[in-house]
Amino acid sequence: MSTPPDGLPVYRVLTGPDDVSFCHRVSEALAAGYRLHEGPAVTFDGERVIVAQAVVWGSLGK
Repeated sequence: MSTPPDGLPVYRVLTGPDDVSFCHRVSEALAAGYRLHEGPAVTFDGERVIVAQAVVWGSLGK
């Protein structure tokens, strides 16, 4: 597939609490053909750890 599925953009930033749900969302993006773009960004909102992970489609991440 040369373009992301379902009209998704070639560059995405996934964000959320650092929990199993966030890990599943990143894993689903990788399984769909996205690649990690650099490492994650992590912060603390006073209650929980929040993570942001950029992903890019296919060969754009190389």
